[in-house]
Amino acid sequence: MSEAEDGTPRTRAIRSFVRRQGRFTPAQRAAWDRLWAGRGLDPADGKLDPVSVFPGCSRLVVEIGFGMGYTLAELAARDPACGFVGIEVHRPGVGKLLALAGEQGLGNVRVYCHDAVEVLERCIPDAALDALLLFFPDPWHKKRHHKRRLVQPPFVALVQRKLKPGGIFHLATDWEDYAGQMLAVIESQPGWLNLAGAGCFAPRPATRPQTRFEARGLRLGHAVHDLLFRRQTPPPEHADGHAQANSPSTESR
Repeated sequence: MSEAEDGTPRTRAIRSFVRRQGRFTPAQRAAWDRLWAGRGLDPADGKLDPVSVFPGCSRLVVEIGFGMGYTLAELAARDPACGFVGIEVHRPGVGKLLALAGEQGLGNVRVYCHDAVEVLERCIPDAALDALLLFFPDPWHKKRHHKRRLVQPPFVALVQRKLKPGGIFHLATDWEDYAGQMLAVIESQPGWLNLAGAGCFAPRPATRPQTRFEARGLRLGHAVHDLLFRRQTPPPEHADGHAQANSPSTESR
């Protein structure tokens, strides 16, 4: 059991990730030891204050399940006026992103190594995000595991609450049936505009870097589907105010 924000107990949801220990390379370990104190974020500290964490930044973007961090680091390097928060449960991936941020001098990158839904609920203020990115989440391809997929109605409602009006929810996957589920789930929720048109996937934006897992999927003949949704209206109120799914593992690419 865990507690909601009002202190009432709630049942722990099905996790959509498996926390793997992995192995730190010496460089990842060194980056963690050297840079975590300045760039790592702790959910126990409560709500994030974007102005103090990212002074001079005019926008705030979260990426869930950033893997080894190459995409997030590239986006942050392109846009120094935007603060980027990465959320990942895989410690070696966090170490790699910290190394990239240190090597490139990216002052606009911060990291949580924690469950993404808990971070969104506890740490990200409502209507704070200009965009939320979810690229190549774990597809849980076996039918009996589909309940573990992150993109479910409660999670979509949570994302909507954290986005500013006009904020963008950008998803991508190379699993066709998961792409269809994502599309159906988001379009079933009020307050979203599909920027590609109702029932349609978006062309891959040139602004989204190609990941190594995406390149591998393309070599295997997998079609890649991008989804771009804009938050239009205030999200509907939910009785418990909480999502029931959790962050993807770094099987997300």
